Amino acid sequence: MAKKQTPLRIIPLGGLDGIGKNMTAFEYGNDMVLVDAGLMFPDDEQPGVDLILPDYSYVLENEHKLRGIIITHGHEDHTGALPYLLMDLGPKVPIFSSKLTLGIIEGKLAEHKINSPKFREVTNGTHLNLGAFSIDFFAMTHSIPGALGVYMRTPAGSVMHTGDFKLDQTPIDGVRPNYQAINRFATLGIDLLLSDSTNATRPGFTPSESAVGPQLRHIIKNATGRVFVASFSSQIHRLQQVCDAAVSVGRKVVVTGRSMVTNTRVARELGYLKISNEDIVDAFDMADIPDDKIVVLCTGSQGEPMSALGRMASGEHKSLTITSDDTVIISATPVPGNEKSVAGIINSLSKIGCAVFDRSNTLVHVSGHASQEELKLMLAMANPRYFMPVHGEAVHLRAHAKLAESMGIRRDRIFISDNGDVVEIADGKVGWGTPVESGVVYVDGLSVTDSDPVVFRDRQKLASDGIVTCVVTVAKRGGTIGDVEIACRGVSFNTDELMGEAQATLKEQLSKTARKDSSNIESLRKSARNALGNFLWNKTRTRPMVIPVVMEV
Repeated sequence: MAKKQTPLRIIPLGGLDGIGKNMTAFEYGNDMVLVDAGLMFPDDEQPGVDLILPDYSYVLENEHKLRGIIITHGHEDHTGALPYLLMDLGPKVPIFSSKLTLGIIEGKLAEHKINSPKFREVTNGTHLNLGAFSIDFFAMTHSIPGALGVYMRTPAGSVMHTGDFKLDQTPIDGVRPNYQAINRFATLGIDLLLSDSTNATRPGFTPSESAVGPQLRHIIKNATGRVFVASFSSQIHRLQQVCDAAVSVGRKVVVTGRSMVTNTRVARELGYLKISNEDIVDAFDMADIPDDKIVVLCTGSQGEPMSALGRMASGEHKSLTITSDDTVIISATPVPGNEKSVAGIINSLSKIGCAVFDRSNTLVHVSGHASQEELKLMLAMANPRYFMPVHGEAVHLRAHAKLAESMGIRRDRIFISDNGDVVEIADGKVGWGTPVESGVVYVDGLSVTDSDPVVFRDRQKLASDGIVTCVVTVAKRGGTIGDVEIACRGVSFNTDELMGEAQATLKEQLSKTARKDSSNIESLRKSARNALGNFLWNKTRTRPMVIPVVMEV
């Protein structure tokens, strides 16, 4: 009987339940390679949470197998979890990526006081061996330079991972997708293709990044006052076009916002962002420059209240204010969940009276992800035997699966996975393996913890109904109820009349409870919570969080 072949296991730990926290492990025998380590930003249902990371417990449990971490490009949803992962890993693991991506990562690691990481720069055409993995990198176009796809071969089979991409024929830096490499890998054989699904519901082709340049230049040229451009700080191609437009019409560029300052510095040092020192000035040095000679690059394209644009819109920025004579360009698409925040910023700017341009009224932004026709082209070039859509919500993954079916891939050869599912390649076939533990981890201040729905439920309750605290004293002997004090925070009914009635009701109920033989501190506390909660509901139709404190005196 033939011995069963060791399978190549593909284990998505994040990125298949939303746009963010991308992380996929590839495991063959005693070797493992991790592709990407991203984060996701919280929404309204996770109040107080700073960041959301994939649960990488499986990586930690198998860190003795980990031969390297590959980062496809420098966006937060592919790099943001790396500092936390590296702090949990034992020996230093090599990190492979392009020069710009490593530069961005170095800044992130420095913020977490992680020194001397094992960086290994790779470029289009780099080949390396990591244990049983034979790996080739190839150039892809995205909204950031240095984006790479990955082709992996093992004794059990081969996989191609596109990374985030679009097929841009006129990229700003002139680096087009390496079509020759993709076709060569197809000739060698691609058992399984993992492909970006972000825009799988969008028909046609995604416009080239270069289509934005003329519109930016037109707005900047005709603006009468200062021009503020809010964009992702990692969208270096967009920043380059803003700089080119500003310089061409005789304006100086000012950079503000922590991540914008950091990323522009890194990109300039590494040669990805080209602007002379005389054309870029500090925000504190612009007082002597006429308003019609200034363009401000800033953070805040997602409506973040503490970003540079958010603080300027509310009049709280330490060195810059926006007036009715200025022009604001929001050069980004709201990440799902941020639409309200962006609309709020636009409303605040409209009240100021300045001109506002965004994707709804002008071509000041194009996506960095492939639309349907480009996804079909990738499927045609790669010609995979099996297909697994990645990077997206359920609707995107299923739309991409339908595109694959239309390209002739049988439905039973398409794997729509969830985080923690395992896909295995062995003996020339792809199938399901045994799932692994998956989920999310929350960064809340200095703590990194598993999800606790009770905490979020309490925070939502506090935000919606407020908190009421009652402090009750009870005599150790005899159980006589003494003083009752009630304090409120975040409620609208805090009147002397109502609070007096609440105190009387609470004291009466607690006296009844205290007369019972079985009464104790815990029963009094429970009685206080129920009595006060019911009273407030009957009187105000609200349910604030009630915290009873019972003290023996």
